[in-house]
Amino acid sequence: MERTLALVKPDGVERCLIGEVIAHYERKGLHIADIKMVVPSRQLVEEHYKEHKGKDFFDELVDYLTGRSVVAMIVEGTNAVSVVRKVNGNKNPLEAELGSIRGKYAFETTKNLVHASDCIETAQREINLWFQ
Repeated sequence: MERTLALVKPDGVERCLIGEVIAHYERKGLHIADIKMVVPSRQLVEEHYKEHKGKDFFDELVDYLTGRSVVAMIVEGTNAVSVVRKVNGNKNPLEAELGSIRGKYAFETTKNLVHASDCIETAQREINLWFQ
C-alpha cells in the first residue's frame, strides 16, 4: 500500500473546503490514514519546500503557509502518489482539469488549495516532517 502526504493549504482551510478535498480522494478509493490540523512554523515550511530555496516565489510561498492553519494528511492506496497528484490537478489552476480540485476551486498558482508529494521518496520525507 503506497502512502503520500497531502496538504490542504490555508486558502482551502479558510474557504471550508477540507471535506471536499477528502471526498475527492475517497471517491478515488484512497484512505486517509492520519490527519491533523496544524499551524506550521517557518522552519517546517522552509524544510518542506527546501528544493525551491533561492527561487523567486520561495519567500511568498513560505510566508503564505506560515502561521495559518493547514490540514496535513497521510493518504494511502494503490498508486497513492500519482492518484492524489492527478486528483489535485495542475499547479496552475488555469491549466488544471475542470474536475480536479484545483480546476474547481483554485484561483492562482501559489494559493492553489492543496499540495501533494511528487514521488514515493519525497512522500516519505514529507510524512516524516509533518507527522513527527
